Amino acid sequence: MSTKFDDFLAEQMKDPEFRKEYEALQPERAIAQALIDGRKRTGLTRKELSEKTGISMRTISRMENSNANPSIRTLQRLAAGMGMRLRLEFLPEETAAAKP
Repeated sequence: MSTKFDDFLAEQMKDPEFRKEYEALQPERAIAQALIDGRKRTGLTRKELSEKTGISMRTISRMENSNANPSIRTLQRLAAGMGMRLRLEFLPEETAAAKP
């Protein structure tokens, strides 16, 4: 079942310029979602994660809303605060992988 937002996004994605910008922001959205998912898995609130890491609740909130560009060190602190480790990957672009 699609939501109003899903319908809106599908319509916007028809615009090549919008699609390009939306896709360019994918890494930031992925970081935000990973942080949210990690907190949910561990059952930590933003306040609890803030207390464990020394990172302000405001900063955590900004990261979860894709309004911050955290350093690798900050991401490592957050992962450690959740009892996790940070893993980064470099993957081939789908278009590059399809070229002969």
